Amino acid sequence: MADVHTSSQRSYNMSRIRSTNTKPELLVRKFLFAHGFRYKLHDKSLPGKPDIVLPKYRTVIFVHGCFWHGHTNCKYFKIPQTRTDWWLNKINTNKAHDAKAVKALKKEGWKVIVLWECDLKAAKIENTYRKLQYILKK
Repeated sequence: MADVHTSSQRSYNMSRIRSTNTKPELLVRKFLFAHGFRYKLHDKSLPGKPDIVLPKYRTVIFVHGCFWHGHTNCKYFKIPQTRTDWWLNKINTNKAHDAKAVKALKKEGWKVIVLWECDLKAAKIENTYRKLQYILKK
């Protein structure tokens, strides 16, 4: 099946995708700050460069996009019909890097929380916030 976009359109679309300060990440940060949690952002000294680091709680939070990190059984994760092998390799590599970072962080004594983009949609966000607050208060 041919791509519905030209090469230049596809290139432009892909260039607009951010890796930091995404909407789901900003939602989590706003919630944490409003509830008195103070954090650092994108700490390069930690494995995987976590999106949010809560040093006081020795906790890191990764906010994963469902597509880019291959969220299993999620409606937002659909393999593209073009260049399928390339995309599968890309997403599987992301998953491997994620697993390696989580393992290294846990070995260093960090608590790791992974939040998915789909859990930060309107229908699920309140429940996600409650769970997050519960985990951090433990």
